[in-house]
This record gives sequence, structure tokens and C-alpha cells, in this order.
Amino acid sequence: MEARFGTAGNGDAFYGAGHKSSLEAPAWLRGLGLAAYEYQCVRGVNISERTARALGERAVENDIALSIHAPYYINLAGEDPVLLAKSKNHLLKSLRAAHWMGATRVVFHPGSAKGSREGALRRAQAVLGATLDEAAREGLEGVWVLPETLGRYSYLGLLDEVLELCRVAPNVVPCVDFGHVHAITGGLMTDREAYAAVLDRVEAAVGKDVLRTLHIHFSPVEFTEKGERRHRTLADAGFGPHFRPLAELMVERKLTPTIICESNGTQSEDACAYRDIYREALRRQRM
Repeated sequence: MEARFGTAGNGDAFYGAGHKSSLEAPAWLRGLGLAAYEYQCVRGVNISERTARALGERAVENDIALSIHAPYYINLAGEDPVLLAKSKNHLLKSLRAAHWMGATRVVFHPGSAKGSREGALRRAQAVLGATLDEAAREGLEGVWVLPETLGRYSYLGLLDEVLELCRVAPNVVPCVDFGHVHAITGGLMTDREAYAAVLDRVEAAVGKDVLRTLHIHFSPVEFTEKGERRHRTLADAGFGPHFRPLAELMVERKLTPTIICESNGTQSEDACAYRDIYREALRRQRM
């Protein structure tokens, strides 16, 4: 078994080839030699059950692993009960859509770190737990829920905060966005030691089995002293993080994660480039 590489939504090349519907994405990705697709619900969960099930069928036909990115509007750390109810609903709707399409993972941004970070984390843990209880009553506990590492200090999403959220329930596991980690650390994700430290921390917190199939976001990122500014592409010179050290560690540690590329418009091209770097590392190990 190898790592899976895929895209966050549909890039410019997808539409440039004349495609219009995400239902066409699984076959398109398979034709490129990719094997994962993160359906984007970042502006709201608007997919119907019928369309979600059709997408799931096409994903199975083309051996594409599906995940969903939940709406950006989610803030589990807030204090306004009306907004918290809306956040819970956004996450529940994402889980329902994932269930319909057979997606195994829902990625979400935990929320704001306004005020005390510790207080924000505790509120988010409580709200996440309550949301998952409701999801279980609906029979949705089979979908994994993935808090994502975020790239700005104003957000709740430092690596250790994400790992603390993973203590809420067994089906809560991390999504490590290495572009965001790169931004929040001021550009440290450039060598084996930096990546090894992150992987070791994840393994210590959630175990080897979760680490082996870790859900990863990867793309070049531009950042300032406040953290992430915007996603870039491999065609934009001078932006990290560097993928090769991570690819080498994946091979050495026999990890088979899912790598979702979030490059700005070139996610399919850059996902293929990351896949090729990984396969080169595999070939070198087998020599």
C-alpha cells in the first residue's frame, strides 16, 4: 500500500479541460494518477444527498478516497450560543454529507483563539463532544472528524491544541497542514529534523496507527510575522515548505498518509509533483 495524493477541490486545469461538475472529478483524478479528493464545503454544505451518493459511487469506481472540508464558518470556541448552534449545525451537515458519499473524513477549522487560548480550547472540546454525541445519535459516528492545524496565531489550531482536541473521542484525529505549520513556525519546515519532530509529536499523542494513515494538507505558503498570508504554488519560487524531507520520512517509517494539495489553482499539477517525489523516495529505498 502506498500514500494517496489528491486535490482540495478542482483546480484551473480541471475547468480548463472543459469539466464543470465535481461528479467528473474522480475520473479526472484517476487519469492523472491521483487517488484522493477533498470535496470543498468551505462556503457551506450545499450538496444534495442524491449528488453526494453519485459522487461516492464514482469515487469507488475510480479508487478515489473521499474527504470533506467543512465550512470556514465553524467556530467551536465561541461564547455566543446562537453562533455556537450554527457551528454545530455546519459540522453536523458536513458529517451527513460525508456519510452519504462514503467519505471517511471531515476536516474542520476549530475556531478563534480570542482571549485565553486555554479557555478557547476547553470550550471547543466541550462543544465538539456535544456535537459528536448528536452525530452518534444519528448514526454518523463512523466518519472521522479532523481538526486542522492552522497558520495564524489568532486561530485555535496550533499542533498541540489540535492534538488536545483529539482527546475528545476516538474518531477525532488530526489533519496536519504542513503549510500552516511552516507559516506558524516562521518557515521551519525545510529539513528532516523539523518534520520528524512533528511526526513524533503526533505519534506520541494519538498513536502509530493514526500516524500511519495521517491526513495531511500540503502546499507552498506565503507568511508574515502574524502567520499564513496565502497559499502559493510550486511555480512560485521561494516558498516552503519543502516536501522531499517529508517524503523520505514517510518511506522510512512506512507511513501511508493521504496528502491533499491545496495549492492556489494548481492543486492537480502540484499533487502530481509531490507524488513523483514520494515515488522517487520509494524507488531509492528499494534499490
